[in-house]
Amino acid sequence: MATTGPWALAAVLAMTCVLMPARAGQVSGIVQSGGTSVTVPLADVDLTLLEATTGQPIVLSQATSGASGEFVLSSPRDTSSSIFFITADVASGVRLVTILGPRLRPDVTVNELTTVAASYSMAQFYRTGVISGNAFGLRIAAGMCDNIVSSATGESSPVLLGSPNADQTNSLRSTRSLANLLAGCLQDPLVLAGLLDLTTPPGGAAPQHTAQALANLARDPGLNVTPIYLLTQLSDLYQPALFEMPDAWTVTVKVNDSGDDAILFGGPANIVFDDHGYAWVANNVVQGTTQSAHSIMVLKPNGQPADGTNGSPVSPITGGGLLGVGLGIDIDKQGAVWVGNFGWGGDNPTATGNGSVSQFRPSGAPVSGRQAYQGGPVRVQGTIADADGNIWLASYGNDSVFVFLGGDPDAAVSVQQYPGSQTFDIAIAPDGTAWATNGGGLAGGHPSSVARFALVGGVLQQLSLDFVGKALKTVAVDSLGNAWVASQGDDTIYVYRPDGQLIGGFGGGGIDGPWGVTVDGDDNIWVSNFGPLELGSNFTTGRLTKLCGANPAMRPPGTRMGDPLSPPTGYTVHSAGRQVLLHDGEPLYGPAGPPSFAPMMRQTNVDIDQAGNLWAVNNWKPDFDVDILLNPGGDGIVIFVGLATPPARRR
Repeated sequence: MATTGPWALAAVLAMTCVLMPARAGQVSGIVQSGGTSVTVPLADVDLTLLEATTGQPIVLSQATSGASGEFVLSSPRDTSSSIFFITADVASGVRLVTILGPRLRPDVTVNELTTVAASYSMAQFYRTGVISGNAFGLRIAAGMCDNIVSSATGESSPVLLGSPNADQTNSLRSTRSLANLLAGCLQDPLVLAGLLDLTTPPGGAAPQHTAQALANLARDPGLNVTPIYLLTQLSDLYQPALFEMPDAWTVTVKVNDSGDDAILFGGPANIVFDDHGYAWVANNVVQGTTQSAHSIMVLKPNGQPADGTNGSPVSPITGGGLLGVGLGIDIDKQGAVWVGNFGWGGDNPTATGNGSVSQFRPSGAPVSGRQAYQGGPVRVQGTIADADGNIWLASYGNDSVFVFLGGDPDAAVSVQQYPGSQTFDIAIAPDGTAWATNGGGLAGGHPSSVARFALVGGVLQQLSLDFVGKALKTVAVDSLGNAWVASQGDDTIYVYRPDGQLIGGFGGGGIDGPWGVTVDGDDNIWVSNFGPLELGSNFTTGRLTKLCGANPAMRPPGTRMGDPLSPPTGYTVHSAGRQVLLHDGEPLYGPAGPPSFAPMMRQTNVDIDQAGNLWAVNNWKPDFDVDILLNPGGDGIVIFVGLATPPARRR
């Protein structure tokens, strides 16, 4: 994406700062075991202040802790284009870590809980025993680390301590249980040996120390869940901890702040990340109603609402003809944001039923007018920009695929599909061809199919059509050109070769009404699950699925393409005893409604940021019977910290 306006000025100022003499900095802190009810200072511990790079980190300063665990570390500079962090080697194989981020912090704590936050947030950059990677991704990871722990106190962060986290999910307690596991490693060499053994990847080398061990667990949280849970119970320095074993050792941060409680999240449906790491979120309904929303949300890389800093957007965004945005949102090569308006609850994008598409500048300012772009697509779902700046649109309402040539709504070409096909999503292959799903309706009342298209000389040509599955939803294409298709109605992910030939269908790993599909940087497949589309289906918890991709070099030993890598339950998020609340403090189903204890709900899509955080979208609430008639809009986004390999940046 091109950098324009105030953001360009900010980039120039940042470069100028690099050329100016660096200011020296100093960090004072304490290294200790424990951080909630009991703390024990750790004396004679070797500490190192480091700056992360794409290779070995740069050692800036070293010190040894005093009798009360105190230390002082100095640095020739107090800011970094990457991140600073501190390691504390307590004993052989026992390493504690605190992430400081791009600026030195004057007062810090190093303990087990800061290490849990560091290992999970940096999991995709902590594969070789040291933190290493690109500065952009590392800075995003550091921001997510701050969502888990306060580096100053070594205690849980305000984000995890408050709604919609706290005991509305089990992640606050999970981080404390994992901190107890590290405390056990300090106390007993047998616990350390057990952790290092239990977090050794299949066919891989054992981790060098505790911080790397937890990073391994963050990337493969279904590994040895039971014995690891038993080890967490050998120490109780961090309380309250988990009171029952989790399905997997994931750590999540849930976000639901739109930036304005008068415009709450309601049916968020899809996410696209811009080149600054901001998440643009499609938003479908007015919370608690079946009426179309007139807004979309923009979140910072840490999940907080965008606030206009340095010319960035201010969330929520309105105007431009927005109306009930479903799946349709993407960013073109110039940074413009394109949004397909689906309309909801009897609302068509216009009174005549004509479709509409909205366009925004990177700042969030609308380009399209109050009625958006009219005349062509109807009830748009999938929206994708190709490398040439063409905008592809899945026109659900009139069974068609449209392309705005060069991003010009007045230069549109289209291909009509069969009646009732209700085109749902589009993905662009590496060779520039496009794959589209024809869902046959949300519940699959008509035949479903997969089509391929090519844009040749401004003419849209259909290359193939294959009838498959039921109620097809999204499609994603891997780096090899294979197309992965979510078939919601028969709990299957179908895969096609680049030439359009069907390879087969796959399930397992928690697949239950699959809707969203995305491909990670290892070409493995992540699936978000909506659950069944039928009366009487109350989704007790959402589930996230991981499948082996087509690249054999990236698969665990002994696995094949399509094999599940997630547990049979999928990756889930349970309540720790508190009901789900909206950002304004109201219960999910309102003050008079039944309480909900499902923080992760019916999912429509999933995407991965450049730090490997996986953003799963709560599109619908859990109770289908209530939602289909009265209250469909889900409540926000569940971010799985450090879980997935970052994909290549698109623009």
